[in-house]
Amino acid sequence: MAQVNKTVVEEFILLAFADLHQIQILISLFFIFTYITCIMGNLAIIIVVKLKSSLHKPMYFFISVFSTLEIMFVSVTVPKLLTILIAHNNRISFIGCFTQMYVFNSLGVTECYLLVVMVFDRHLAINNPLHYPTIMTQKVCVGLALFPWIFGFSIILIPAIFTAQLEFCGPNIIDHYFCDLAPLQSLACSDASMSSMSTSLAAIVDVVLPFLIIIGFYIYIIITVSKIKSKDGKQKAFSTCTSHLTVASLFYGAAIIVYVKPKGSHYDKYLSFMYTAFTPTINPFIYTFRNRDVKKVFMNSISRITGKL
Repeated sequence: MAQVNKTVVEEFILLAFADLHQIQILISLFFIFTYITCIMGNLAIIIVVKLKSSLHKPMYFFISVFSTLEIMFVSVTVPKLLTILIAHNNRISFIGCFTQMYVFNSLGVTECYLLVVMVFDRHLAINNPLHYPTIMTQKVCVGLALFPWIFGFSIILIPAIFTAQLEFCGPNIIDHYFCDLAPLQSLACSDASMSSMSTSLAAIVDVVLPFLIIIGFYIYIIITVSKIKSKDGKQKAFSTCTSHLTVASLFYGAAIIVYVKPKGSHYDKYLSFMYTAFTPTINPFIYTFRNRDVKKVFMNSISRITGKL
């Protein structure tokens, strides 16, 4: 006899930061500021890279793609969180919850591998500068930029399908501010071991593997840069990499803790904040203030605006 799905849950309730009810207003203001800053900062980078011909280079093309991804990434979770905090609407439909889970994790994997593409670009520029212009053609850049998106939205189908096949008969309260794999698996009435295992295996491929690849590239880059005799040459080479390394460290650090061994811990939502809202918000500032070319363009633009005023 075919097994009948016993799922009766039609919606989920997101607790978000209910345990911090004394400072809900401050949390709301903080996330509003964070969201607006993230959108405006990343949008500014996209516009500047698009309009300034001096930034029409592979590195800045990837940065603009990364900024687009960050806007999408933060928009999957923060608007719903603001609805919970401001309108006190903490309900999300069953389909809406699983859609959010799938899109959020797909964008997360996309970011993991886009960071790999960005460091690969720096690796080629530093270790193979003579052939770099002929290798990194527009067609190659577009292909490299598309790969993380295709891979991210494909690989997450595996744990998402395993989780969607679980039975949910109650309770329906999620101790998080968005729908994610581990919190949903912890609510299942049926055995979630296969779903949890698929999440851990996917995390190794999606988070740990790209992180190790990035470390390998940076070791190679550091060895090459250390051989440069010119002090200015070393500083220029490192300046193009330090911003990327800072972003990658913050993002991967929290993601590895949450996903490699998913438990659905109460503290996951605080760790998740690191890569769902904090890094997307500070990324524009890191790339702006630690990158000479972008900083120069921004300063020139500000000078022209103030000059006209």
